[in-house]
Amino acid sequence: MRTYICIFLRRAAVGVLVLLQAGGDVARSQAVPPRPGTMDQSAQVEPRASGPANWVLGPYRAPFVKPSRVGNSDFLSHLLRNGKLFLTLEDAIDLAIENSFDVELQRYDLKFADTEVTRAKGGGLLRGVPTTVAELPAGVGGPGEPLLTTVGGYSPVLQLPSSAADLATITQTQTDLSVLSATPLSTGPPIPQYDPSVSAQANLAQQIYPQPDPFSTGSNFLSLHSLTESIGYQQGFSTGGLLNVTFNNDWLSESSNRLNLNPFSTASLNLTFTQPLLRGFGIGLNKRFIRMAKNELNIGDDVFQQQLISTVSDLIRLYWDLVSLKQDLAVKKESFDAAQRLYQDTKNEFEQGTQAAVEVTSAMSNVASTNQAYIDEQGMVLQQELLLKEVLTRRGISDPAVASATIEPITPIESPEKDTPEPLASLLNQASKDRPDVALAEKQEENTTLSLKGSRNELLPQLNLVASMQNNGGVGSANANFIPNAVLGIGAPPAELLGGYGTALNQIFSRSFPNYSVGVQLAIPLRNRIAKADVTRDELQYRQTEARFLQLKSQVRLQVGNAYIALQQAKASYSAALQARKLQEQAFDVQRAKFEAGVATAYELIQYQANLAQAKSSEVTALGVYAKAKAALQRAVGSILVDYNVNVDKAHNGHAS
Repeated sequence: MRTYICIFLRRAAVGVLVLLQAGGDVARSQAVPPRPGTMDQSAQVEPRASGPANWVLGPYRAPFVKPSRVGNSDFLSHLLRNGKLFLTLEDAIDLAIENSFDVELQRYDLKFADTEVTRAKGGGLLRGVPTTVAELPAGVGGPGEPLLTTVGGYSPVLQLPSSAADLATITQTQTDLSVLSATPLSTGPPIPQYDPSVSAQANLAQQIYPQPDPFSTGSNFLSLHSLTESIGYQQGFSTGGLLNVTFNNDWLSESSNRLNLNPFSTASLNLTFTQPLLRGFGIGLNKRFIRMAKNELNIGDDVFQQQLISTVSDLIRLYWDLVSLKQDLAVKKESFDAAQRLYQDTKNEFEQGTQAAVEVTSAMSNVASTNQAYIDEQGMVLQQELLLKEVLTRRGISDPAVASATIEPITPIESPEKDTPEPLASLLNQASKDRPDVALAEKQEENTTLSLKGSRNELLPQLNLVASMQNNGGVGSANANFIPNAVLGIGAPPAELLGGYGTALNQIFSRSFPNYSVGVQLAIPLRNRIAKADVTRDELQYRQTEARFLQLKSQVRLQVGNAYIALQQAKASYSAALQARKLQEQAFDVQRAKFEAGVATAYELIQYQANLAQAKSSEVTALGVYAKAKAALQRAVGSILVDYNVNVDKAHNGHAS
């Protein structure tokens, strides 16, 4: 048995060398070159340690995928001082890029596209990349807008949220950017497996059984010992061809004196190449998934960029809302303080007999109402701060330092008086070039056309050219128990069949005993209804994709146009609110002088005071609406990342600008 095992190991080693010699050069010449940059590893995926063992075992080891960061980024600690979180708008954007879960999820989606390219280069079907982006919660809005419902709002009756609609201000929404149909297109003819594969098998057998007569073996008992080995190599090519290389060995030893060679070994090297000529033929056809996967890399980048746009623009909106709420809170505090002073002045004048008691009551009522407005505004500020803390950090209010901190927005809203937007035609042209969702739709439409190549090719009959070449060899040792038989013409074995295993290999590579064959295989589907139905549906879905792309362009034009009009209206509204506030200040000053002169009542002054407070709040609201309208236009055009210096490449790796 030890002898048989040694023979098996020796021949297995020889077989591997033969396969490498016969198939290795062909495989290397047909290998698909790697995409430049695919070896660069991301922040989430790291290869295993390199080395000689990894060179052999690397393809069978899973890469290490690092877990997502749980804690906040280091930048946050530099902004927390004395229980306050000091935030410029740029700081808020940086924190969102570093800590936002939506952006982090898209970083993983980016790596899905890398695996698509690797899979396609190996000859696998594509699994697809996500095209969904998330929007930040709407928040409580600017001054004058409701809270979750009317909880703590302008109504004194507290109502708890009772439906999903009530929670809209703290609930995220998602948008699918895909213009493709929900049903995937047909896969078309199978793609060759570009990754080569090696298979091997061995069988060691012993057989002992009686014979009815000794004629064939020279004995009534037959003992057989055999060793069968086979090693195969298979690889597909971009033409659709498939190469099979097999190396077979058979070793047989019998307890027979009728054999002039015993034991006897046979070996053969077979190369078979199958090339489709109709269905499945063509480099462009068989590389379509590789091209589609490379497009998916760009699609993944577009989705990530769109997620950045969504996160940054939503964060800017939330930031400006907080700025407006803080400013309006100051207005409410000023009104409350003014109401207290008026109450004290009215009370003093009542004691002096210059004001009636009802005026004191009116002043007291004014203090209560302005105090309620101030408390309500405080609640809106706190809720907006809570939302921003969860958006800008990983741990949110579970971090005691963040939970107790007050957000202090530093960046003011600039006056729109000198801001002049570009012409609408220029903005529309810029949006068609810069918006990532438009670029994504173009690549999806291109992928649909590539997929249609497979659907149309599936209609063709199957016609394959099959060519095979096999070289054979056989050697053995002279049987010491052989008895020549002149009657049967069995004598001494020929010299060319005597020798060791090396002689058999020499026979193979010198082609002493060659076999050749060439042929065609034809299969014609007579009705071909499945393939015809698939290509018809795929053509229809392609036309749907074209229509959705045109629809997207229409939506882009509508979004840019609406945002442009909203910006113009917001600018005009702010100018009107500014003028109204100045006039209300003048009117209040006149009425205040009348009150101090004793010719006006406290009730009349309260009305002017309320009008002035409302005018100031309207000015704050109009300025905040303008700031948000400007950000909305920047988002609609697709320029918001450039305008706020967001580096997309750095954001890929979790770093801010």
